[in-house]
Amino acid sequence: MANFDLVVFGGGTGNTVASAAAAAGLDTALVERGPIGGTCLNRGCNPSKMLIQHANALNDVRAAEQFGIEATVEEVHFGEFVREVNDELADAASGKESNKREEEHLTLVQEEARFVDDHTIETESGETHTGERVVVAAGSRPMVPDAIDGLSEIDYLTSDDAIRLETPPNRLVVLGGGYIAAELGYFFGSFGTDVALVEMEDSLVPREDGEVADAFTEIARERHDVYTGHRVTGVDESDDGIVVSAESEDGDQIDVTGDELLVALGRRPNTDSIGLDQTTIETTDAGFIGTDEQLATNVENVWAMGDIADNAMFKHSGDYEGEIVTDNVVHGAERAADFSALPHAVFTEPQIGVVGKTEAALDDEGREYVVGRAEFTDTAMSRALKLDRGFVKVLADPDSHEILGCHILGHEAATLLHEVTPAVRYGLGADELANTLIHAHPALSKVVMQACADVAGN
Repeated sequence: MANFDLVVFGGGTGNTVASAAAAAGLDTALVERGPIGGTCLNRGCNPSKMLIQHANALNDVRAAEQFGIEATVEEVHFGEFVREVNDELADAASGKESNKREEEHLTLVQEEARFVDDHTIETESGETHTGERVVVAAGSRPMVPDAIDGLSEIDYLTSDDAIRLETPPNRLVVLGGGYIAAELGYFFGSFGTDVALVEMEDSLVPREDGEVADAFTEIARERHDVYTGHRVTGVDESDDGIVVSAESEDGDQIDVTGDELLVALGRRPNTDSIGLDQTTIETTDAGFIGTDEQLATNVENVWAMGDIADNAMFKHSGDYEGEIVTDNVVHGAERAADFSALPHAVFTEPQIGVVGKTEAALDDEGREYVVGRAEFTDTAMSRALKLDRGFVKVLADPDSHEILGCHILGHEAATLLHEVTPAVRYGLGADELANTLIHAHPALSKVVMQACADVAGN
């Protein structure tokens, strides 16, 4: 048995906590069965966004005619750039591994492992590692439901597999309509794949503000076959391909056929595969590890962070949690996490950028609010870029005009969003953002300023 000051179970964002602890002189074990960097670097946001940039580049060439430029696409080296993206990230993960092995006070354990008690993990080779302090950062995996008839008998894809396909399928059926489905549907559709999205809710990206979700769904219908309000009842194989059967609440039945099937129904925490049943660490009904505001679990000297914890499943929230955990575990800071202004984005074209609450959430709280709105087409830069759609929607307190939420559908929404994020975090009013910050003309960010200014008139 090896005894450590700290055991970090999971080498995604958890690897930064391990390195910080080792640098502070704590004898630290980092346990990770796969490549360092976790989902984001190896299977998630890094490769998917790099691939989406290839789609954006292709679509920019196709749109050049709008600017009086004749351009044609002679050839697309799809397999070549997919390999290049994944090889580049594999090299980055390998570099991280090498660095970890050289760090003083840090022991890298690259094996499958499970808890055997609250503070001890055992590897598949039979070694045990006990930590006076433990950080659980074991991540998540694609959700594949057991309840869909025939799915287990089909050779389906998850997002892990889809980002490594070296030939775009002719026809792709996607189960789900959330951000993973939207992004990968956009990517493959850009390279000629006929994409069909089957989503049981009434819109795609159904967790977004209703107006944003509805507008995005209509945009998606222009490039994909979109079946909303349909729950998948079964999957089968025929001579023509993989057949997905789905049914709406009013009994409408559809069959959608594709050459490949992508299951993009969200992600689930890995709490069921790391031996938590051998511990007293408590989980929520949804399967996440419960934490307090300092990211501590119910077990003394055990913390949880990242996708496995009951906070948010974003890389940027994981990075933030890593800072909190480092301060608390390594430095005894008792620092509390604040997720009140946690932004997120969907990287399709147009993008979606969000911070704060939706109208539905405010309605559920019974909180009054006013809406400020501005269209991208009302800005000079939008005309320069030849953008024909997109809007910013600001939700604010009717009296103080404190910004309660901001929802953007449009070009570079993920960047524009951060104009508002500090205002939400520090309780600033829409008036302050609109009137006290001079915006460079004709920057696209003026659409955010205009939406904030519109709050005063409502």
